[in-house]
Amino acid sequence: MIINKISPPFWMKRFLFLLLFIGITISCKDNQSEQKTEDSISNNLLVSDSISNIKYANSFTISNYKGYKIIEITNAWPGATKQFKYALVEENGKLPPDLEVDAVVNIPLQNIVVTSTTHIPSLEMLDVENTLIGFPNLDYISSEKTRKRINANEIKELGRNEDINTEVLIELNPKLVVGYGIDNENTTFKTIQKAGIPVVYNADWTETTPLGKAEWIKFFGAFYGKEKLADSLFNKIEEDYNSAKKLALTAETKPTVLSGALYKDVWYMPQGDSWGAQFIADANGNYLWKDSNGTGSLSLNIESVLEKGKNAQFWIGPGQFSSLNQLKEANSVYANFNAFKNKNVFNFTKKKGETGGVIYYELAPNRPDLVLKDIIKALHPELLPDYQPYFFSKLQ
Repeated sequence: MIINKISPPFWMKRFLFLLLFIGITISCKDNQSEQKTEDSISNNLLVSDSISNIKYANSFTISNYKGYKIIEITNAWPGATKQFKYALVEENGKLPPDLEVDAVVNIPLQNIVVTSTTHIPSLEMLDVENTLIGFPNLDYISSEKTRKRINANEIKELGRNEDINTEVLIELNPKLVVGYGIDNENTTFKTIQKAGIPVVYNADWTETTPLGKAEWIKFFGAFYGKEKLADSLFNKIEEDYNSAKKLALTAETKPTVLSGALYKDVWYMPQGDSWGAQFIADANGNYLWKDSNGTGSLSLNIESVLEKGKNAQFWIGPGQFSSLNQLKEANSVYANFNAFKNKNVFNFTKKKGETGGVIYYELAPNRPDLVLKDIIKALHPELLPDYQPYFFSKLQ
């Protein structure tokens, strides 16, 4: 062995040197730690295992400090150059005097206004839906639980999202408004902020992966002190999603898939790196436009789609259509696709709330596990023989 070739004196010297080095390092680290702790306490910046575990979402981070949390939004809208920093202050918590933030929010929240239906499921899953006191265009909300509160006049109508009634909102005086935007020029939000009501951006819609969108439940969990519950809920969704994805890989076939539909003579369908395309890939489907670059939508003419997609075995998500007859009446060219001829067209438009809102738009970003299972059921029904699809159904 090599160790026997080293003479005892030389070996002992190296050993003593190593002990001395470790001792000096520990001493330095102790001194640095003590100094850091003293500095932290003096500035009220005592970190408690700082950054929260965000695994898939790319547009926000949560950092935990003594008495407060910091949420940073790194991509409030596609191409955003400004980052936003929000301080969530616990009871008796204090912020450092030199800390610059875009909003200060006292937590746990007692009430809230949100502006997207995709925010509703997070509140319900965290059992804090009773804190919702206002929403723009209540008819868009489909959840039965929240609609009961709407029908009981417990949630105030705030107009339309692009034109929120600021007078009603300011009179309502919520502790927080959760908004979203396409740029930093939202005059409505600025008016609300001038009234002393904090506004924060939620950027769940900018995420391009199924689990990335779903992970935004942790964003809401931080405002209510329910981080552990949010983690637990997300971990179960993640586990179910990955289990379904693994199951899909056992399928003996990988069918070809078409998506989208015409709108004013332009066929829109998911780009290859998009949320929608990933669902098809994870369901072990061969999306014919998977090699296209981008996370948004392709804009194609009908001729190119027909040439490439005519023989596709399945058609997933044909726009707003809910029957084969609707498709054919809208444009006879749809009947030329093999997926149409073989009645292998699946969509999510049939399941609606009592006021006509499509449940998929509200709940799907929070429950990608259900979306994936639905698509697996469509492409590989033998893998999930007893599963009843939640969003998608075969068009008749």
